[in-house]
Amino acid sequence: MKLNIEYSDITDAYQRISSIVQKTPIVQSHLLNKWLGHEIYFKVECLQTTGAFKLRGASNFIAKLAENNELPSEIVANSSGNHAQAVAYAAKHFNIPVTIYATNTISAVKAAATKYYGAKLKLFDSRVAADHAVEEASRHAGVVWIPPFNHPDIIAGQGTAALEALQQTTDINAVFVPCGGGGLAAGTLITARHLSPSAKVIGVEPLSANDAARSLKKGEIISLSEAPITLADGAATPSVGTHTFPFLQQLDGFYEVNETQIAYWTQWLQHLLKLHIEPTCAMVMQGLIDYLKQNKNQTPQKLLVIISGGNISAQSMANIWRDDHLHTPPAL
Repeated sequence: MKLNIEYSDITDAYQRISSIVQKTPIVQSHLLNKWLGHEIYFKVECLQTTGAFKLRGASNFIAKLAENNELPSEIVANSSGNHAQAVAYAAKHFNIPVTIYATNTISAVKAAATKYYGAKLKLFDSRVAADHAVEEASRHAGVVWIPPFNHPDIIAGQGTAALEALQQTTDINAVFVPCGGGGLAAGTLITARHLSPSAKVIGVEPLSANDAARSLKKGEIISLSEAPITLADGAATPSVGTHTFPFLQQLDGFYEVNETQIAYWTQWLQHLLKLHIEPTCAMVMQGLIDYLKQNKNQTPQKLLVIISGGNISAQSMANIWRDDHLHTPPAL
């Protein structure tokens, strides 16, 4: 299919959303750098308003509607949490009512934040049921459906995180990004190819929700047969999108991470960076480790990690810290 998203779409999005989103910082752990022998830069979108990068895509989608005088009477969206909060917050900025369709398994903290931002929340027993309900609702006059990842305006908005990060750093050798539906990975790839063409872009996803890895191996989009169970709930999508997949196929590498590794890196990043970091982005560090192990002969690298969010429920935190992994420091 035609790749209809360009770098100019991302720069336009950056200007469009500048009054809504925060410019998040880059942080480092000097201890981690010493242990690994490389410079790791973390773009901490966990400090973004609403606690995740998703605000960038949702804000761009709605702000572009406003720019074109096409704001609807209602917005609907389907989400497991971070996209829900983002849509609710961005729509409130434009005084548009929002209804979010999600499953009963939505994180309690994400559900509470979504309602706090003013959205109505409708819960269903399965992802399929929620997706069907939001599709039905979107057919009503004056209603616009904002998908979580599979739309050019969402991808363009998500790409602004990498745009900022690559302007805040220099001479990056590789960028590592989590992959759920692929919106952040796609936007990051487009941005990196323009701002830092020599930098590799690497995707990472949970082994137990590896629809993207299967799709890349098969050469076509493969959907999971049932809802995946993973600590990285932000990457528990049943399939990538038709808009995102062509960009995922251009990634320079892709890694799958098991649940123990996800818990390990969530604990260690929270400990080293002193930030509340989601498992969905913490898992990216295991992909970085695997990448470095495969490239042992390289000189010290400058590596960028997109920390996509920091919204974690008490139950998820309990699962993450069920076993203490801090007795084994990170190493290559």
